[in-house]
Amino acid sequence: MSNLEKNPAEVVCTDRDQAGAPTVVLPYRDVPLGGPRAMTVRRSLPQRERSLIGAWCFVDHYGPDDVAETGGMVVPGHPHTGLQTVSWLFTGEIEHRDTTGAHALVVPGQMNLMTAGSGIAHSEFSTTTTTTLHGVQLWTALPDEHRNVSPRFEHYEPPVLELGAARALVFLGTLFGQTSPVSTFSELVGAEITLPPGASLEIDVDLEHEHGFLCDTGTVTSGDAVAKPGEIIFHPEGRERLTVEASPSEPTRVLLIGGRPLGEQIVMWWNFIGRSHDEIVGFREDWQREREAAEREGTPGPDGGDSGIPYGVGPGAGRFGAFPSAWETTLPAPTLPNVRLRSRG
Repeated sequence: MSNLEKNPAEVVCTDRDQAGAPTVVLPYRDVPLGGPRAMTVRRSLPQRERSLIGAWCFVDHYGPDDVAETGGMVVPGHPHTGLQTVSWLFTGEIEHRDTTGAHALVVPGQMNLMTAGSGIAHSEFSTTTTTTLHGVQLWTALPDEHRNVSPRFEHYEPPVLELGAARALVFLGTLFGQTSPVSTFSELVGAEITLPPGASLEIDVDLEHEHGFLCDTGTVTSGDAVAKPGEIIFHPEGRERLTVEASPSEPTRVLLIGGRPLGEQIVMWWNFIGRSHDEIVGFREDWQREREAAEREGTPGPDGGDSGIPYGVGPGAGRFGAFPSAWETTLPAPTLPNVRLRSRG
């Protein structure tokens, strides 16, 4: 998913001064994804108080939304660098295309993992059969030594784990004795956990990792913190066991995300993650140049079909790859702020 804010703020991410922080609830802000019938997401990462949980750097929680009212997810081709996107749905379907040639559906209980690395572009549209859309879009920042890896796309359907009254799906990392086979470049964990009303679950975790419980349905209690849908309960390092408790009156579903602190500073603007202002400027310039070239080279034929020139071939096939011929348009990059993007530490 793209960050579709028209004036995306610079987010300076550092976890160096967060060690030993208490358990806290991270709130969200509502962000419309463009247009008069904009689908609105609840964004709980990044924010001023905390930018990272392990290497997790972006959390959008959305729905359940009536697609007839919101128009669903309509995100044309857009770029990413230096990160991985994790697409996870509870209800509905999303069609994914990217410049590695991948064309896949995102469906409930199955993860699509896209590694942007040195540069990728993708599109996301809810399918015509989707009436209700409900899910999350997550990003992880790639560590410096791996942030220029070749882009790739992976799909994984984790088995359902029965944990007493609870059930879990481990889609990244290792948890509950289950290990996801997909590629990660730092120590990460990600899982969906569902609890019946009033139930609780103790979870053994790596004490060198930070963790967050994103509440999806009901209310979730962990430690002395309580969160409602869209909020995250954050646990710092140093915990070997975490307890999560469901709302007493209704089932509760949460996502557990966590990992070893990244230990690096990153500059995050729009859909790019880099290490300096100049690098972000370069990513933006590459994207604008490539999308403009693709529009010149890959126009539709007179009957509305493919002209025979794949969108993005030729001068458009640069950092972000050759655009799929099915793409009719791509998103322009916003204007950069009038100040230099900074890395603090």
